[in-house]
Parts: sequence; structure tokens; C-alpha cells
Amino acid sequence: MKNHNYSLFSSLLLTSIFLLISCKNRDLNYIDYYNKVYTIDSIHRVNKDTLATIKQYKKLFRQYPPVQNERITEYEVYIKMADKYHQDFGGVKSLDKLLAQTAPYWQPDRDFYQLYKRHGIDSLQVEKKFQRWRKGLNQVLVDSFSIAFTRDQHNRNIKEIVEMNDKKNAELLLWTFKNYGYPSLQKKGHLGRDGQLMAMGTMLNHMAYTKYYEYFKAKLLEYVKSGECTPRDYIEMVDKYQYANKGATMYGIFMRFDEANLSAADSARIDKNRAAVGFPRMKTSMKIAKDFFDKLKKQK
Repeated sequence: MKNHNYSLFSSLLLTSIFLLISCKNRDLNYIDYYNKVYTIDSIHRVNKDTLATIKQYKKLFRQYPPVQNERITEYEVYIKMADKYHQDFGGVKSLDKLLAQTAPYWQPDRDFYQLYKRHGIDSLQVEKKFQRWRKGLNQVLVDSFSIAFTRDQHNRNIKEIVEMNDKKNAELLLWTFKNYGYPSLQKKGHLGRDGQLMAMGTMLNHMAYTKYYEYFKAKLLEYVKSGECTPRDYIEMVDKYQYANKGATMYGIFMRFDEANLSAADSARIDKNRAAVGFPRMKTSMKIAKDFFDKLKKQK
């Protein structure tokens, strides 16, 4: 009887812990995460205090499972900083998380392989880990979106065909949301069966022209909060709708000719809108983009 009661107690305890963790994860809002990442990055750019930055990122990643942010790749930056300064970042377990975050854009450089080698993982093992990640993708979504992205780019200069293909892709998205949730990079990868680029921003951009736009606007914001849809993909769709319908730009992505010279009030409004969905202020965004492309030039 005692064993029975103990087993029952253990089962109830484990269930309670699982429910608490599940509730905690549901309560996480990645809009806060993104804004914290930009704050940490901005402070590091000014103060150059690497140890403080490592500490701040470590605290953030204890609260949120990491994602790779807009041109900052904060989890990779954190691990490389921590490794260089001999700080504990979680070892092989964290390196596996990093590989999963990096895998959709798989173009690791020499430093990446050296990082893994220092922790006992050679380049062959890294490649095997990547292949396992790739095989773990949702093959239904890979197949479906391979077709959808080919369709998305077909005869976009012919109005009737564009409207028909955008409608089909909108219906695919509705079906995907219902059956699989958001078709993130971690579910379908970045490249289709024929090597076509499957960047969700491109397809979502075209949803601004469909009758489902208002639904997508609301639903995708939920996926931004869950960390699955990137803020950039969301704001590009919204701004494309505003542009196509002659509305004022919300996020400063698509602007009409008469909006080219923004007033101080417009800039403040746009920056406020950006912060509300986890995207950096316009000046910060330009700085990040410049540094990103300068880094790419040096790698050539």
C-alpha cells in the first residue's frame, strides 16, 4: 500500500512539474526576448564589456530557449564569447542547440568547426549532427512548401495567375497552421526539394494581397510572440498591405514617395511600433545592417 501511495504521489508530482513548465513556456513572450537581445547588443557595442555581455546573455537564455535574431545571431555570439573567455556555456548540450539554430543556413566557417573541435567534436561529427537535424525535418512541410515556393514565383507579372497562386498558398498556410502550427525553419528548413529558397517572408509578403490578410495579421503576431515567426517577416507583410492600400507605413519598411522624408513624430511612431513587435529602432536597424554587410565583405 505504501509503495502504491508513493507511486501515486510521484506521478502527481511529475504531472504538476510538467504542467508548471508548460504554463511557463506558454507565458514566454519572444517580443520581450527580442527587445532584450537588442538592448544587450547595443550596450556591448558601446561599453565593449564582454564578460558583462556573457552574463546578460546567460541570464536571458535561462529564461528563454534561444533563437537566432535579426542579423545578430546572439546564441552563437554568446557561445563564442564564453568559449574565448573560458566561461561555462553548457558544453556539448549547448553546442547541439547552436547547431540546430544554425542548421537552416548551413554555411559554417572555419571558426565554427574549431569551436566544436575544442570541445571534442570533429568536423565529421558536426556534419553527421547536421544530417540528423535535416532528416528530422517535417517531410510533409518540406514537400508542400517546395511546391508552394515554386508556385509563388511563377508568372508574377500575370495578374490572374498571381491571384490564383497566392490564394492556393494562403490556403496551404491556413491548413499548415491548423495541422502543424507555424512552418518555421526548424520544421521545414530553408531550401526546397529542388534547392529553391523557402524564406517565409517572401510568401507572407504576398499574403497582403489576399482576402485572408486580417486573419494572418492577427495569427502571425501570435507566432511572433511564440518565437516561431520572425518580427521582420511579420512587419514586412503588414507594411506591404499598408503600401498596397495607400496607408501610412507602420514599420518604415515599405514607404511611398511622399513618406521618404519622415518627420520626428513619424520616426517616433515607427520606432514605437517596431518595439511593440520586437524589432529594432530604425537607426539601430541601419547600424546592425551596416555591421552585418561589412562582416560579409571581410569574409570574401
